[in-house]
This record gives sequence, C-alpha cells and structure tokens, in this order.
Amino acid sequence: MKGFLSDNSSSVHEKVLQALIDANDGHSYPYGDDKYTKELKELMKTILGPTALTTVMFNGTGANVIGLSGILNGYECVLTVDSAHINVDECGAFERFTGAKIICVPHVNGKIDVGLLEEHLSVIGNVHHNQPKAISISQATEFGSVYTIEELKTITSFAHKKGLIVHMDGARIANACVSLGVSFKEMITDTDIDIVSFGGTKNGLMYGELLVTFDEKIHEKLGYLRKQGMQLASKMRYVSVQFLAYFKDSMWLSNATNANKMCQRLFSELSSIEEVKFLSSVDANIIYAQFPPEWIEGIREKQHFYIMDETKGIIRLVTSFDTTKKEVERFIHDVKVVHAQHETLMD
Repeated sequence: MKGFLSDNSSSVHEKVLQALIDANDGHSYPYGDDKYTKELKELMKTILGPTALTTVMFNGTGANVIGLSGILNGYECVLTVDSAHINVDECGAFERFTGAKIICVPHVNGKIDVGLLEEHLSVIGNVHHNQPKAISISQATEFGSVYTIEELKTITSFAHKKGLIVHMDGARIANACVSLGVSFKEMITDTDIDIVSFGGTKNGLMYGELLVTFDEKIHEKLGYLRKQGMQLASKMRYVSVQFLAYFKDSMWLSNATNANKMCQRLFSELSSIEEVKFLSSVDANIIYAQFPPEWIEGIREKQHFYIMDETKGIIRLVTSFDTTKKEVERFIHDVKVVHAQHETLMD
C-alpha cells in the first residue's frame, strides 16, 4: 500500500533491521543498563553537546507527555498552536497524565507567533488561572513548515525572559534539519531549546524516540515519570541500537534528504496543475493541498493519502525515506487522469 498516507506507514530501514538482529545475541542488562543505551547516551552528548541528557522512550506521544510532565505542575499550562500534535492527535494524554492545561493560539503557517502569547501571560501570579510555564513547538510543524534558526531564537529568547521553558516536538526533526541545512546542535542546542522529543520512527526506525534535556533537575524527574507513564522498556537495547544505526554514517541525513527531495518533486509537479492550491509552505516532507472536491474519490481509488476535509478537497501528502521517483510520477499521472476525466465530463 505504498503511497503518501504517512511516514508512519513507511518500512524500516534495512540497516536498522540488521542492527536489531546483531543486538539479538544472548542476554543483556535490562531497563537501560545495557551497553547500547550507555553508548547512545554518550553519542547524544557528541551530537548535541556535553550537557545533553538523554532518556529513551517508545513513541512520540509518550515523549511529548513525559517531557512536558517533567516541567509542569498540575496548576500550570503550556502554550502552543491549535494544530499542535499534543492538542489534536494525542487523545487528551497530556491533560490526563499531567493534570495541567493546554492553552492554544491560532497557528501562522503551522507556526507559533510569540506576539500572540503576550496576552496569555497577563494571568501570571493570579491564583484563579493556570500559570503559563512552557511553550511547545513542533519542528517540522504539523503543516510541513519549518522554523528558521532566527525564529527559534526569537521564541526561546522571549520564553526565557518570561521565565518559560521551551519544548520541541521533534517527530520530524531530521527533515527540519535537512530543510535548514544545519546540524542537530545548531537547531536545538545553539537556539537554547530546553527539552526536545527527538523522533526517529518517521525516518526509518521501527519504533523509538528520545527525550533530551540540558537541565539535570528536569532529567532527574524523567526517569520516574517514564516508568509511571509506561514508557520504560525492559529490553531497552532494542530501541537504543536502532538510534546507533540511525546516526552511523549519517543514515538519518540520507533518509530525511530523500523524503524532502521527493516532497519537493511532488510539490513541483502539483504546482503545474492550476486547480491545486497549497495551504502551507512546503519546507520538509509534508504537503497540505486543496484539490477540487470532485477529484478526491477518483484519486483515492488509485492512491493512499490522508483526507483532511473531503467536502473542501483538502488532503495531506507525506513522503518518506523510501519514497521513489516512480511513486511520485505515478501519483501525478493518476491526478492528471482524474483531471482529464472531469474536464471531459464538463465538456
């Protein structure tokens, strides 16, 4: 069923599978005391800097919720855009687990605008209101746009002046780095991000995300919260070894580069079709587009993609590390066939 439904639908990179096989040799210490997890934690220090502290997780929702739990009390709140994954796609896990509150602001091209946050800070010190404590951003955003380095610095500077902590949902963090042409350190450490959910599943891993912070006090909490939140893997070596393979020979880079390139190729081809409108900038590996609604059923008969609003013809297309040129060409061909059919009917 290859198509453009989601990068969660993609396969697992063969080198990751081989790493899992290689690690499946005999017994190993459980709960993160294995050699692979220890090696990964040291490797993250070389990637993000010597103060980087890593907690290994199962999945993205767990990383987001546990990470935010480490910085929020139940009477506090996190400021984020209304389209954020923690608000839309995590089934209220944040609220149930943390007891804290999400305060949403409208997104601008999928991004948060610090100018819209100031009004929510007027309640600081007022016992009747949830107290703002954190800002959460997604990089890349749920709409496929990517914060620039300057935009990230603006957010963290604003947050830290106001006494807020910045969390980054990095489910597609590799795609963002490729889009900007920067390293993980330049995008995370050097912009003063406080805590990041560092994704791998969407870019070639079987499963596994990392929580990385640079604050020992936050890090100390995360181990207990991970256990309480059912994110502590007993056989953690099978998560950690995937990331070791991921970083070896910059596999993460080649994977994300292919996904982004195929997305740009798809975007370029669709741009030539006058009836197709784009709803966000195409910076990473996601396209939000609006097709004539009457086209949707015909295209869906041939291709896999996510329909956001069928009545308006709004769809999402996501490319993956294993997307090929032929698959892009086939999608464009199928769209043009449906286009031609409807033109014939109109005539």
